[in-house]
Amino acid sequence: MWIWCRAMVRTRRRLSVTPLIDVIFLLLLFFMLTSTFSKFAEIELSTTGAGRQTDAETVAPLFLQLGEATLTVNGEPFGLNGLEASLTGRIDTELVQPIIVSLRRDVTAQRLTDLLVVLRSIPTARVTVLGDA
Repeated sequence: MWIWCRAMVRTRRRLSVTPLIDVIFLLLLFFMLTSTFSKFAEIELSTTGAGRQTDAETVAPLFLQLGEATLTVNGEPFGLNGLEASLTGRIDTELVQPIIVSLRRDVTAQRLTDLLVVLRSIPTARVTVLGDA
């Protein structure tokens, strides 16, 4: 009788937390892979109405040509880092300054966004991006 009763009583095994830790790491890995680690920048894109007169018509526009590795302002080569400081000296702070940006074929969207972020720091700039139709 003692043998039969002892066989009926189950001994509890210790619970292992290893499967729980595995599930937590798998969930962590899943959320890390589905999220992004890049920085986002918001740029304002707007259309201008035809026939709208502003003070910008009296100011000569600046012409920027943007390539993947190059940037020229009115034909002079510039770097993206020193662009804001050099444009601040050329722009009148009282009037709206039109800036025309022409894109070369090798320009990426990130490069254009970097340029537009720099130009956004100039309060009187009105940026127009030329594109292919």
